Amino acid sequence: MSHVLTTAPRADALATPSPSLTAGRIERILREQYGLDGEARLLTSERDQNFHFATPAGEALVIKVTNPAEDRLVTDFQTRALLHIEARDPALPVPCLRRTRTGEAAFVLEEDGTSMVVRALSWLDGVPLYQVERTARQRQELGAALARMGLALRDFGHPAAGHFLQWDIQHAAKLRPLLAHIEDPARRALATEFLDRFDAEVAPVLPRLRRQIVHNDLNPFNVLVAAHDHDRVTGIFDFGDMVETALVNDVAVACSYQLAAGDDPLAGVADFAAAYCRVRPLDETELSLLFDLTAARMLTTVAITNWRALRYPENRAYILRNSPSAWDGLERFAVIGPARARARLVAACLGK
Repeated sequence: MSHVLTTAPRADALATPSPSLTAGRIERILREQYGLDGEARLLTSERDQNFHFATPAGEALVIKVTNPAEDRLVTDFQTRALLHIEARDPALPVPCLRRTRTGEAAFVLEEDGTSMVVRALSWLDGVPLYQVERTARQRQELGAALARMGLALRDFGHPAAGHFLQWDIQHAAKLRPLLAHIEDPARRALATEFLDRFDAEVAPVLPRLRRQIVHNDLNPFNVLVAAHDHDRVTGIFDFGDMVETALVNDVAVACSYQLAAGDDPLAGVADFAAAYCRVRPLDETELSLLFDLTAARMLTTVAITNWRALRYPENRAYILRNSPSAWDGLERFAVIGPARARARLVAACLGK
């Protein structure tokens, strides 16, 4: 094993299989590096490999083994962001890094000629958000939590903050080649229509907006709520898509998962955005773009997941977990239209 975090060559982590360590190997690693005995079990993950680890004394951890293709500097970026959040707003329900026996927050594991970064994070208790009924109060708490996280990260900087990530909405134009893999002609046309509007009306404005490092992936699979109070957020995790981008993009990512059922899909988006703005206001330009940026996130979801599911059919169910809701959102957004949606969101957040 090596403990030096150097920059690895860049590669396409979206196209590289995740690590394949066994639970037994993880248990040996935890004994060597952290002085902990316990039992590990594999968790689902897309690009990395994650394990739950429990000690006889009752301590629970998440062990993250990064994709070998991920740039070491990007991994260090995520590690330092967690340390920064803990220092700025320790009450935020995000994982805390457990130090190794030598005081390190992460280390490099050499395994069968491949190197990968390993980190141990505190286990967050709660029920996954995607398993419970959605409510207005829950959206409001989630919006406030994301705004607090943005405030905690606003003075954080890192050399890897500007790395390219296709999930970053500002790069939506690069999705166009992936649209050819959408087999349904009607859905392919719908996706193309939204991307055309993004290129024409949104992309030229984005460089002028506030920018900072953001979480960039507040989806229901990355949020926990209290088992006996589903309106209370107990965990926000998975910082693997963190990036420096327009601040409003972070809100748009979250809004893409807040569409309400029924005749008024924007009700949930408005609840979330208004709660965010009460903690950290967005300006009128940011709010006027929120509808199209939210659509761009849903477009990103369907384009990337469809392509990856074709590439890795054995992991299809996990990869496509957010795709049905994203397609539903794009179809409902097409009915609403941008002008009506923009007015609704500005009114909800600015009272205009």
